[in-house]
Amino acid sequence: MATAATPPPTTAASELNMYIPTNQPLLTRIRLAANPDVPAIHKMIYQMAAFQRLADQCFSTESSLSTTLFSKDNHFESFTVFLIEVSTKSFPSSSAAHHPEFTPIHKTLNVHPPVSDPEPETFKSSTMEDEVFVAGFVLFFPNYTMSVAKPGFYIQDLFVRKSYRRMGLGKMLLAVVARQAVEMGYGRVEWVVLDWNTNAIKFYEEMGAYVVKEWMVYRLISDGLQAFAATNDLEK
Repeated sequence: MATAATPPPTTAASELNMYIPTNQPLLTRIRLAANPDVPAIHKMIYQMAAFQRLADQCFSTESSLSTTLFSKDNHFESFTVFLIEVSTKSFPSSSAAHHPEFTPIHKTLNVHPPVSDPEPETFKSSTMEDEVFVAGFVLFFPNYTMSVAKPGFYIQDLFVRKSYRRMGLGKMLLAVVARQAVEMGYGRVEWVVLDWNTNAIKFYEEMGAYVVKEWMVYRLISDGLQAFAATNDLEK
């Protein structure tokens, strides 16, 4: 039985808390992630696993993410990650965040209630811009529905750091995936949610998504996957 990977180091005690008062403008940017963003993504994956009560099933490392997530530079045709970043300053117009396949999306929010981020340096943007911090991510990839003969996007993971929840950042990440699907002529976007996460369920239903009650998710992993792959059902 494989054991869970060692979680990334916790936030250093000396790290300064970033405080953003009520009604302070908070600038946001959604951009394509790249290999330099792996450390931040890795830390968020473990925070997400802890929230989902699945930390014992988290096996990813920075090395494995770098190898598998960004091994090909074919965004929207394979695994794709959008990051949402925040800042109290304007993002530079000639930013390292620009990518030929996607123009970053900017939006300004008014902070309410105030934001207190205990990990700003841990999640400092890989673009090295001053006071720009990663607040969340969405991971998605194409799937296909034969009944409508159209591809779609499957959202594997959606996560917003605790300090930045209930501000609409998760909705923004979902919206940018939906917009990309429409622009590419795709038929649908789908995902799963834990049945005890009532806040997320309510949010998804309010945005117009619906639950597919007739289907259940089945999964083969770890020893079960290895054992089934080794069966002799394919032998002559």
